Amino acid sequence: MPNIGKDKGVVKMFFWAVVLIVVAGLAWIRFAPSDPAVWHVDPQVTADQDLAGGVRRRIPAEDGTFAELDRIILATPRTEVLAGSVDEGKVTYISRSKWMGFPDYTTVMKNKDILELFARSRFGQSDLGVNKARVENWLDQLDQ
Repeated sequence: MPNIGKDKGVVKMFFWAVVLIVVAGLAWIRFAPSDPAVWHVDPQVTADQDLAGGVRRRIPAEDGTFAELDRIILATPRTEVLAGSVDEGKVTYISRSKWMGFPDYTTVMKNKDILELFARSRFGQSDLGVNKARVENWLDQLDQ
């Protein structure tokens, strides 16, 4: 006669082990440190590009354009500065998704009379267009 109670206990233990692994993974995504040495880098934007995990854009930069874009970016929910400043000519921002807290990094750098933007995701192969939509929203606000 099989021991059904023992089988249920194994299934229950396996279930909770999976739940623990998922929660630990989500906690890592939410609380993983963001090293400026890794993310606050030259965007190296030579042309506008749509990437699987981000986007690169170049826009003309008149006096005050960078400061205005900085104001727009910092008004975005769950977005903060990781490193740099407008006065330094390069800023890297972290924007986190609402529910899971996935971090995306956007570096904006002034290169003579051009602003170079490089937005990219940290985790996964694709960002499902989130960075492109965010950057285009910022640039639309800048144009208004």
